[in-house]
Amino acid sequence: MTDVLPSTALSTEGTSRHRLAELRELREQALLGPSEKATEAQHAKGKLTARERIALLLDAGSFHEVEPLRRHRATGFGLEAKRPPTDGVIVGWGTVYGRTVFTYAHDFRIFGGALGEAHAQKIHKVMDMAIAAGAPLVSLNDGAGARIQEGVTALAGYGGIFQRNARASGVIPQISVMLGPCAGGAAYSPALTDFVFMVRETSQMFITGPDVVQAVTGEEISQNGLGGADVHSAVSGVSHFAYDDEQSCIEEVRFLLSMLPQNNREMPPAAPSDDPVERRGEALLDLVPADGNRPYDMREVIEEIVDHGEFLEIHERWATNVIVALGRIGGDVVGLIANQPQSLAGVLDINASEKAARFVQMCDAFNIPLITMLDVPGFLPGVDQEHDGIIRHGAKLLYAYCNATVPRVQLILRKAYGGAYIVMDSRSIGADLSFAWPTNEIAVMGAEGAANVIFRRDINAAEDPEAMRAQKIKEYRTELMHPYYAAERGLVDDVINPAETRPVLAAALAMLRTKHADLPSRKHGNPPT
Repeated sequence: MTDVLPSTALSTEGTSRHRLAELRELREQALLGPSEKATEAQHAKGKLTARERIALLLDAGSFHEVEPLRRHRATGFGLEAKRPPTDGVIVGWGTVYGRTVFTYAHDFRIFGGALGEAHAQKIHKVMDMAIAAGAPLVSLNDGAGARIQEGVTALAGYGGIFQRNARASGVIPQISVMLGPCAGGAAYSPALTDFVFMVRETSQMFITGPDVVQAVTGEEISQNGLGGADVHSAVSGVSHFAYDDEQSCIEEVRFLLSMLPQNNREMPPAAPSDDPVERRGEALLDLVPADGNRPYDMREVIEEIVDHGEFLEIHERWATNVIVALGRIGGDVVGLIANQPQSLAGVLDINASEKAARFVQMCDAFNIPLITMLDVPGFLPGVDQEHDGIIRHGAKLLYAYCNATVPRVQLILRKAYGGAYIVMDSRSIGADLSFAWPTNEIAVMGAEGAANVIFRRDINAAEDPEAMRAQKIKEYRTELMHPYYAAERGLVDDVINPAETRPVLAAALAMLRTKHADLPSRKHGNPPT
């Protein structure tokens, strides 16, 4: 396929039908891409083409392309002889489940998807359109970074993308789908978006590649070992989702979009549900052991509460001691934050605090009510945690909740100790309603630790210290840790039957649907970093 316009397109004479034939030829050239050989090479890597990916993302026949005939105007290094249409990026809009979504997709077959001036301007245009229209933006990333031959103009193109990412943040949902390499400064655009999806084996993200790492540090590592999907979804936390193939990845992007509003001025889309909100959950009576030292899977609790047991867990493999997920109750979308007793006993640490804080901010930005489910023994102690800044990282979660104006409901299942209880959306930091199960234990710390501190002298002076310790533990638990202590003081609105959790939460959210809260006037806050 030629990289320059066909001679017929340069004619200035002819009938309208002749001109229309020229247009069809140009459009066909843009649709086909550079060559069949390039397409085969893309498929041989287990990767789809840009247009095939867009077809999976959008409803059939809904795509409207913008600037399909755009070509670069750069010269030097042989670029003037290679001017393919689209300049290596497909941009436009369509629908997902009938709602408008904007998208751009790098075409790796053209310049390896590298970004040049014209390429960047097309992305800038579709980003501006998405912001103006108030609709989500999905980027399908498969590019080799900046187009080196275009020098600083390519770098300026990335700057324009980053600036628009920041401007759109909290205004429209932004989703980055990594379907190939993303290296250097290019990786910062996905990092600025709300969600990052990756595909195993074919997508990688890193600032400096394996060759540079080896040259500087002497460490040998593969591309996937440095920045593959499993690394970023389980170790770094950069990626929210990881999948084995592009088809399942893009299908999950569609599912996520079905639970998000178009923009920050709209509510999330409601969906008809035949799962009655008054449905009791008798299984909840047996899922959570009364013994605070016995673990259980919090996911099973969430399944009993949400519609049909279906929810989308975010960051499933990173910071597993806390769960964040989107689900529905009575057809309405809710954000769920829950401690996971199966992992580190559900304690909060640096990563869990950051994970939950980011999720709270996303939900608040897009009008998604929050349900916070507690079974937390506190913050994780340790020298590494303190030296790595658990104070400032834990403060991120506190800051996020304190600024959230969406409906907020707290549910205390079992343990709720110390600062972790406060941070996990207690009434004292603004939760609209707080409910607790009869198994709840709200206290500064566990009874054993508290008794050792308060009654240390009595225990040490006793003839039988162990018997005295057991007695004092029982005393403390009876006086300060019984299930109704917080309710008696108005810090818990009600102690409820676990089987009635779903109808209680549904009624609370229905009442709070019209909640309105204003924050003080300010340019922006200064959150802990």
